[in-house]
Amino acid sequence: MCADRNVDVSGGAVAGWPDVPGDTALTIKVPPADPLVRADFPAHVTVLYPFLHESRIDAATDREIAGLFAGHAAFTLTFDTFGRFPGVLCLAPTPHTPVTAPTQHLTAHWPETVPYRGIFGASPAPHLTIANDEGPATQDTVYRTLEAGLAPRLPLGCRVEAVHLITGDGQRWQDRTAYPLAAGTCGVDASQRSE
Repeated sequence: MCADRNVDVSGGAVAGWPDVPGDTALTIKVPPADPLVRADFPAHVTVLYPFLHESRIDAATDREIAGLFAGHAAFTLTFDTFGRFPGVLCLAPTPHTPVTAPTQHLTAHWPETVPYRGIFGASPAPHLTIANDEGPATQDTVYRTLEAGLAPRLPLGCRVEAVHLITGDGQRWQDRTAYPLAAGTCGVDASQRSE
């Protein structure tokens, strides 16, 4: 998804991420991190991209997705550590489990949904992209400087009470719906489990 738009795992930037019109993604919005993001999209952590093509999300599928997320309790993410992928500066959320558990449930239910089309392996680490426009020649210097400037603003915390389904037309993404997580202790409170 847009989080890693210019990444090529061979080490160089590509012309663009292979977004396809009708792609969907399930994301967690992180508004407190918006002022830190230097990429051309709002702060978010991806739960699953790509998900089902938008033409496959009918009323019955929408209910299935809602039911899956209703089985996971709301949680709080903390962002206090920078991370890197090729060409990408990001923040690592803790704990990981509240993000990865729904991903595992989604991919078990819809096995054709492979995170990031398999480009980053079977289980890429959850992350919040800060910047993704530097190439191999400049990324170390630029991202070190950016980290130093942003570090005093950390840690950031964000309460997560819903996961958002967004749809893309190949160029832009927009919200389609939000799936509430369970309140209180009635769902699987993954934030209480160890990594």
